[in-house]
Amino acid sequence: MGLIAFLSEKLASVKRTSSATGSIYDLSFKTLSGKEVKLEEFKGQNLLIVNTASKCGFTYQYEELQKLHEQYGNKVKVLGFPANNFLWQEPGGNTDIAEFCQVNYGVTFPMAEKISVKGSDKHPIFKWLEAKTGRTPSWNFCKFLITKNGEVIKYFPSKVSPLDSAITQAL
Repeated sequence: MGLIAFLSEKLASVKRTSSATGSIYDLSFKTLSGKEVKLEEFKGQNLLIVNTASKCGFTYQYEELQKLHEQYGNKVKVLGFPANNFLWQEPGGNTDIAEFCQVNYGVTFPMAEKISVKGSDKHPIFKWLEAKTGRTPSWNFCKFLITKNGEVIKYFPSKVSPLDSAITQAL
């Protein structure tokens, strides 16, 4: 391999790596209604990023996420990301998900359109989270707590309540 080819390959590798490990504020998502939301809108706020599903044993956590949003909204922005990656527990489309969350749990925090949190079609936000933490969601309702400065504080598995003191005290 010639020097130019070697350097080109290294540069391409650096670009791929930096896109996955750059700032979370470089990323965006679409809401259930199709609106583009740039994470830079949340600079200066803690973020709790959660992969969700409507037909999971942890679906009751929507209620806890809404309570966290209401009680700690001045300290953390809850962002829900519906995904159908675990036993097809989010089978509905974006309209179905929005209706389910509103009717059953009164969800008012931002909800992304249905995405993938693992595999070859993993959403860029979850690629970034994996690059920063070495963790991918192991099931529905896994949580990533991000500081006001855009750094990951911690990963919390599904069984940890959104209102657990490990989360609320970190805010």
